[in-house]
Amino acid sequence: MIIFFTGTDTGIGKTSAVGVLARALKEAGRRVITQKLVQTGAEEPEDLLIHRRLMGEPPDPPELLSLTCPYLFSYPAAPELAARLEGKEIDLLHLKRCVEELERRYEIVLVEGAGGLLVPLTRKDTILDFLSLILCPVVVVSAARLGTINHTLLTIKALRQRSLFVAGLVYNKYFVTDEFLAKESLSDIKHFGELENIFCLPSVNESLSACVIKEAQNFLKFV
Repeated sequence: MIIFFTGTDTGIGKTSAVGVLARALKEAGRRVITQKLVQTGAEEPEDLLIHRRLMGEPPDPPELLSLTCPYLFSYPAAPELAARLEGKEIDLLHLKRCVEELERRYEIVLVEGAGGLLVPLTRKDTILDFLSLILCPVVVVSAARLGTINHTLLTIKALRQRSLFVAGLVYNKYFVTDEFLAKESLSDIKHFGELENIFCLPSVNESLSACVIKEAQNFLKFV
């Protein structure tokens, strides 16, 4: 099974969300792996390394890394631009083959996207186009802050317009400065987005509490 994680923006908390949920699956006895579709702005697969730390796993060996982080570019930009600056081009079919090979080896594959749905992977294809190619459940990650209602509902609408299944929402509470606003915004997202499967992600580190793990496991039951 493949589950894709997209954000309403970049820096929204996808990496932490994927790492925590992978840890929850691992502790439930599931054979789980994570993938970072494209890493930019780094000399090493930084997001994937965070996944592994949260999962309590060592870094991937080279053979596995070629599947779990198919593309790595140093310039901090959208994947298409970062690739172009290095004289390269992202191949969506190669990405698809990598995801499918991981699915053959593992029970569950959690895939972290890059930024939001309309981030370009090539000159003609976006993250949303790639999702239409692999047709898997999608979890939306959004931030509990001002503006989240619009960004989250637009993301959900775009996915549904492509007939993609929105499996749930990870509501990242790292950004909370006003508890009342965060609560009311989430209520509006649930109402207008017709979405019930919600995981409220607290600020996290490697020592995740049993309560957070349990909530994550409950969320995953409906994905």
